Amino acid sequence: MADTDAQSQLVTFHLAEELYGINIMDVKEIVRVQAVRAIPNAPSYVEGIFNLRGEIIPIINLHKRFHLKTPAIAEGDELLSGFIIIDIDGMKLGVIIDRVSRVVTIEKDEVQPPPQMLSGIGAEYIRGVVRQEQGYLIILNIRDLFNPRELQKISELRR
Repeated sequence: MADTDAQSQLVTFHLAEELYGINIMDVKEIVRVQAVRAIPNAPSYVEGIFNLRGEIIPIINLHKRFHLKTPAIAEGDELLSGFIIIDIDGMKLGVIIDRVSRVVTIEKDEVQPPPQMLSGIGAEYIRGVVRQEQGYLIILNIRDLFNPRELQKISELRR
């Protein structure tokens, strides 16, 4: 059960001080941190590319994209950090995360509209917010993180 009218499943992860979630249907896999090759003249939020089983994957740094501080990774969290490989309209991208959390099921009626600004991330990137015991789960609209021109530029980096 990935997405029904009443529920959604999200892959949740930590980025800076916040907990984020993206629709499980947009996630292809989660991999450990790999060596990333820098690309000259790439947008500032693109860390570079890496080879995942013969496929070249651009790596996006959401800390830079959202102007967030990169926290120091605690010793035990190193195993939980890595890349979430997402698929946007057939193009695979890797997104750097500080720490993967878990898959959660949320009720659609629990989702509140995003506030105008949330920790430096524009509301246009946020599908909604779910209140939890330890704070909030921010649901990212992963497909709206990049406009078509940015996606084209990122796609060209793979060549």
